[in-house]
Amino acid sequence: MVIVTRLNGDEYYINPHQIESIELRPDTTLFMLSGKHVIVRDKVDDLINRIIEYRSRIGGFKNET
Repeated sequence: MVIVTRLNGDEYYINPHQIESIELRPDTTLFMLSGKHVIVRDKVDDLINRIIEYRSRIGGFKNET
């Protein structure tokens, strides 16, 4: 799980394997496989780095560094 921050400042964890796509609209918007979307304060680059770190930690994608 990776931490994200909602626009109101609340932090929570989200499963990065459920993210279908990420867009800037102008806020960072996560589109989930379920069809829901989540708008967060986090910058896309920071979010991608957290996802890569998480996936490296769980060992599912050893070629990602």
